[in-house]
Amino acid sequence: MAMKFRMALLAAALVCALTSQAASKPNIIFVLADDLGYGDIGRFGQKLIKTPNLDRMAKEGITMTSFYAGSTVCAPSRSVLMTGQHTGRTWVRGNAGRDNRDPQTLRDQDVTVAELLKDAGYSTALCGKWGLGELGSIGHPNKQGFDYFYGYLNQRHAHNFYPTFLVRNQENVTLRNEPHPYWVKEAKAKGYPDDGAGYSIVKKDYAHDLIVDEALGWIDENHKNPFFLYLALNVPHANNEAGRGLGNGQEVPDYGIYKDKPWPDPDKGQAAMITRMDRDMGRLMKKLSDHKIDKDTLIIFTSDNGHHKEGGNNPDFFDANGPLRGMKRDLTEGGIRVPTLAWWPGKIKAGSISHHASYFGDFMATAAELAGVKAPKNIQSNSFLPALLGNKQKPSKYLYWEFYERGGKQAVRFGKWKAIRIPMHTGDVELFDLSTDLGELFDVSSKHPDIVKKAQSYMAEAHVPNPNWVNRVKR
Repeated sequence: MAMKFRMALLAAALVCALTSQAASKPNIIFVLADDLGYGDIGRFGQKLIKTPNLDRMAKEGITMTSFYAGSTVCAPSRSVLMTGQHTGRTWVRGNAGRDNRDPQTLRDQDVTVAELLKDAGYSTALCGKWGLGELGSIGHPNKQGFDYFYGYLNQRHAHNFYPTFLVRNQENVTLRNEPHPYWVKEAKAKGYPDDGAGYSIVKKDYAHDLIVDEALGWIDENHKNPFFLYLALNVPHANNEAGRGLGNGQEVPDYGIYKDKPWPDPDKGQAAMITRMDRDMGRLMKKLSDHKIDKDTLIIFTSDNGHHKEGGNNPDFFDANGPLRGMKRDLTEGGIRVPTLAWWPGKIKAGSISHHASYFGDFMATAAELAGVKAPKNIQSNSFLPALLGNKQKPSKYLYWEFYERGGKQAVRFGKWKAIRIPMHTGDVELFDLSTDLGELFDVSSKHPDIVKKAQSYMAEAHVPNPNWVNRVKR
C-alpha cells in the first residue's frame, strides 16, 4: 500500500513537472507580411492606411525601430529567418526561377527554427508562403521541421491571390478559381508545369483569407500544448503578372473603406490589402484570448523586405518607406529595415520601444532561449529576448547582407555605422552615420577611412563562397 502511495506521489510529481515545463515554454507566432514598407502601418507613421489592430499591438507591446529583414527580396530573407545565418552564409542567397534545378531549396543539413522547436517539444505549422523547397524536395516544409503546412511552396505561385490550388502538406488542394486562358496557353507553350502563376478570370477563393482561416483553425487544434506558428502572409505583395498585364496587381476581394477614395485602383488595392491583414491580426489576438493563452504567447510581426511598386501602386503617395531611403532590392535602409512589433501580455511592457539593432537571423537564438534549448552552432544569431523584456541587450558585432541582382552589392551595419559596397567585393564603400543621417543622404567615407577599413574587414569575414551563387550576379 505504501509502495503504491509513493508511486502515485511520484507520478503526480512527474505530471506536475511536465505541466510546469510546458507552461514555461511560451507559444511563438511569427507573422511575416510580404513587401510591407517601414512606413506602411500606423505605428511607423502611416497616415492614409488604417491599421487599428497593429496600432493596438504596439500600444500593448513593443515597437522595434531597428529591426532588419534577412535580405531585400523574398527567398533569401526567409532562408536567413529559418536558418539563423546571414546571406553571406545561408544556403539560399537570392530569388531563383521556377525550375527546381535552381538553387532555391534548403538542404537536409540546414537546421531550421522549426526543427529546433519541434525537437524542443513544440507543435509546428507554416501557413502561407514558403519559397524554400518544392513538392518532392528535401526543402519541403514537412521535411524542414514543420508538422503541418498549408499555402504556397514557390514564389511565382504566391503572386497569384486567386490561384487554382494551394498545397496542404504533400498534396494540392483545388480551389474554385479559374485561370486566364493566356497563362494556361503560356505554360503549355513553354513546357512549364502548372505552378499556379498568372491571374484568374473567375475569382472565388482569396488565398490570403484561406491561409488565415487555416492558421486560426490550427491554433484551435493545438492550443493545449506549446506551439510554433509561422504565418507567412503574401500581402501586400503584388500579383506581378496582373500588374504587368492589367495595370493593377493589388488583388483584393473589395476595396473596403477605400472604395470611394479618389485614388487609382492599385492604390485602393494596396491600402485594402494592408487593412485586411490588420483585421486578421485582430482575429489572431482574439483567438489567443478566447483560448486564454494570450499571456502564454509571443507574437512577432514584421515584413520580409521593404516596399514595392510592382502592382501599379504608388509608394510615394503612401510614403511607404517613411524616413528611410530606398525600397525592395536596395540595401539602403528602405530595402531592409522593416516595421516590427512584438506582443506578449504580462511579459512585454506595454507601449515600450527598443532601438536595439537586430535582424531575421537573430530569431533562431531568440527561439532557442524561449524554448530553453541550445541554438545550433555556426550561426550568426544573437537572441533579442532581453530587448523584448526591457532588459540590457548585448549588441551584435555587426549585421550583414549581400544581394545578387543589379550587379551585386553588400552592406554591413555596426553600431551607428552603415556601409554599402556596389558592386559586391570590388566596389567603393559608401559610409553613413545612421545616428544623424537615417535617410543615408550623406556619404562620409572620405572622412572616416578607418571605419571604412573596418567595414571592409567585416564584409570579407562575413562572406563565405557558395558554389550556387558564384556567377549569379545579375545586371
